[in-house]
Amino acid sequence: VSPALEISGVPEGAKALVLIMDDPDVPTRLREDGMWDHWVVFNIPPETDRIKEATEPEGTHGKGTGGNFEYYGPCPPDRQHRYFFKLYALDAKLKLPEGASKKDVEQAMQGHILEQTELMGLYERQR
Repeated sequence: VSPALEISGVPEGAKALVLIMDDPDVPTRLREDGMWDHWVVFNIPPETDRIKEATEPEGTHGKGTGGNFEYYGPCPPDRQHRYFFKLYALDAKLKLPEGASKKDVEQAMQGHILEQTELMGLYERQR
């Protein structure tokens, strides 16, 4: 179930928002880069002020590491992990198709980021 997120302070002139949730603490024996992309959504309308719990925001959905096109919740295999929710305000919509990777989205954002912020949460599976 995706968390509720509130959005405020979007800069004037923003044409789109991008939301990325990732986990940089994946064991390298599982993923060489140590990263798992849980949620990638771009071209979210800039007037969006909240994303309700258990809902997907309006926008174009990218593809996460596991092939998901929607939120993929935390499930760390080994210990407590950090989960970063990154929000970007852009001066232009991204010309990318649904299913674009986080890497593609990050490359397309270059030169268009007006402001960015992030929220970090911790999660450890109960055993």
